[in-house]
Amino acid sequence: MRALLCLIALLSLAGCGPVETSRIADYRTLGELRVATREDIISWRRSEDGSSSGFEHDLLLELGKRLGVPVRFIVYPDVPRALDAVLGGEVHLAAAGLARNERLPLHWSPPLRDVDYVLVGRAESPEIETEADLARRTVSVRRGTVPAEALERMRKRLPALNLHHPARANDSAMLARLAAGQLDLVATDRAHFGLAVQTYPALTVAWDLPISSSIAWALPREGDGGLGEEVAAFLEEAREGSLIARLADRYFTHVRRLSDADVNGFLSRMRERLPRYRKHFQEAQARTGVDWRFLAALAYQESQWDPQATSPTGVRGMMMLTAETADRLGVTDRLDPRESILGGARYYAMLRDNLPDDIAEPDRSWLAIAAYNLGPGHMNGARQIAARMGRDNTDWWEMKKVLPLLARPEYAARLKAGRARGGEAVIMTENVRNYYGILLRLEAPYVPPLEPRLAGGRE
Repeated sequence: MRALLCLIALLSLAGCGPVETSRIADYRTLGELRVATREDIISWRRSEDGSSSGFEHDLLLELGKRLGVPVRFIVYPDVPRALDAVLGGEVHLAAAGLARNERLPLHWSPPLRDVDYVLVGRAESPEIETEADLARRTVSVRRGTVPAEALERMRKRLPALNLHHPARANDSAMLARLAAGQLDLVATDRAHFGLAVQTYPALTVAWDLPISSSIAWALPREGDGGLGEEVAAFLEEAREGSLIARLADRYFTHVRRLSDADVNGFLSRMRERLPRYRKHFQEAQARTGVDWRFLAALAYQESQWDPQATSPTGVRGMMMLTAETADRLGVTDRLDPRESILGGARYYAMLRDNLPDDIAEPDRSWLAIAAYNLGPGHMNGARQIAARMGRDNTDWWEMKKVLPLLARPEYAARLKAGRARGGEAVIMTENVRNYYGILLRLEAPYVPPLEPRLAGGRE
């Protein structure tokens, strides 16, 4: 407890004496790397099935592979508690979306990513053009963060500024409350804002805070058994080898693709059209094992949930099936929404399951979407081209750089199926990723009754 009190004193710019701790055993002796974290949509999150994921989560699993030990995550309610676990010798390091704070008696890893901070409001809120416009406004911010400290300094210049520190609230929860009209302004970073605005398009950046920082991991200053050096070497390799860039793309940078109009159109059709077809998507999940929200995202990208959709190339229906594919799947009426959804779900599941076993999720799903657009022949050809170029053809981050090449004559000549609009497949896949993310946040999962699945779905 004394370590926590010391931390609080430090956060308020006060000093304190050394803290006596009984340090955790070295990770090699203990046989695991213990990491303090907190729930956050970017850093560490728990899925509906109980599994965990996140930008820092996945990066730490790779660190564990390098160190040769499993990683054990210990979830704390907030950042001060997570940092206190390091100060108190309970864990080997803390990874919780932490901004570097050199005033704390901790050793900081090299930066994982840079962050800029903003004040987020609602579109109808009064405009903020200067610092003076924040008078009599209330800003909600997590205690102990970089923007919280900046706003405390600002309040000394502007006493009429009100600060609100919600108990145990993460950025996503505060932004949701802001969208619901329960808060006035929220201080957060651009990555969290970018994810939130996909679900709540009425949110807007009200003001750019004149501060920036970098996210890093916190370790003890002494007695880490060389872990700090291992972490620094690992992060350098992760940055040079593009691991950090790939994970950033997986969790937050891809959200920039959708415009405000895209998001507003999607949310509007969620209310107006999706309820009519939800049961068909859920039936398709029961038969193929593919999350109904994923199938709904795919269908929206294909037809905007219009069962009468038709393209100039002859693909038709909710899932935009070709006549040949429909015949192969036994779909007799492509304009029948149930038939189209069940057929498209089965086709997607077959494409996904026919990919090589060394392609892991979520890349497996993204490559299967691109194959849904291009056809399996073009996808196989693109993977062969990627291999010849020395790129990882099991990785979506790499493949989305290769697929646009299929439209170039010099690459199309290598394909048995001829030229393909691979760039369109990339756009389609990225859009589905975004629509699926929105549906995950707004629509409940479906637990189907036990029944046999259609061929092509995983058991």
